[in-house]
Amino acid sequence: MPGVGLDIGSLTTKVVVINGTGVLAQVIVPSGDDTEAVARGAVKSALDQAGIAGDGESIVVTGVGAKSQTLTQQQKAITTCLARGAKQLMPSARMVIDIGAETSTVIKVNERGRLADWANHDKCAAGTGLFLQAMAKLMQMPLEEFSRLSLEAKGRADISGTCAVFSESEVISHVHRVPPTPKPDIAAGIYFATVSRLMALCKRIGIEKDVAVVGGVALNIGLVRILEGELGFKVIVPDNPQTVAALGAAIIAKESLEAGKK
Repeated sequence: MPGVGLDIGSLTTKVVVINGTGVLAQVIVPSGDDTEAVARGAVKSALDQAGIAGDGESIVVTGVGAKSQTLTQQQKAITTCLARGAKQLMPSARMVIDIGAETSTVIKVNERGRLADWANHDKCAAGTGLFLQAMAKLMQMPLEEFSRLSLEAKGRADISGTCAVFSESEVISHVHRVPPTPKPDIAAGIYFATVSRLMALCKRIGIEKDVAVVGGVALNIGLVRILEGELGFKVIVPDNPQTVAALGAAIIAKESLEAGKK
C-alpha cells in the first residue's frame, strides 16, 4: 500500500503519494479557510491521480495546520519531514533552508537523512513569502516580475528588514525621494533584507555544504541569486521545492505501514 504525505501550510496544502517505485502523484492546492475539507479533497485528488481507491493507505500530516485536522492521527514535525524529503531528493544536502509563507526554517541533515539541528523564526513577516508578496504589491507588480527586476540592479537600496512595517515605510521613502531610487535597486534591497534574516538562521546552527533551498519561495530567482552571493556558492533547488516536506511525510507514512505489517 502507498504512503501519503500531507503538508498543510498557511497558503497551500501539499500532498505526495509514494509506493516502492517512487512518487505516484503530487497535488498543491490553496489552503483556504476550511483546511480540513481542503486537506481531505487534496488527498482524494492525489489518490485518484495515483489510481488508488483510498483504502488502507498510511497518511502522515505535517505543517502549521497539522493539529487542526482529523484525517489522521499521525503527525510529524515539519523539520523531521523536511530532512527525510531532502535526503530522498538531494542526498548530498547537509543544510536545508525552507522559506514558507509565514515562517522560515533552516535545518541540518546528517548523512542518514535525519535531523541534526534546526533554527527558525516566526515572530515577524519579514524574511517570509508573505513579506515578499507584500513588497511586490507595494511596488505594483507581480512577484515574478519583481524577482526578475532585482537581477537588473546596479546597486542595493538600504532596507532594514527587521520589521515588515518598517520595511514598507523604507520602500515608500525610496520610491518618493528625489530622484527616486531605481526600482531594481529597491527590489535587490528587499531581497537582501530577506536573505539577511535567513543567513542569521544559517549561522546560528553553522553553515555546511551542500545547501538546498525549498518551499515556494525557492522558485524566486531574485532571492536565490542574492542568497548564493551571500553564501559564496551555488545552492540546490529541487524541481518541486514546495512538496519536499510532504514527500518526507509520505516516506515516513510508508515506513510506518511496512513496520506495521512486520
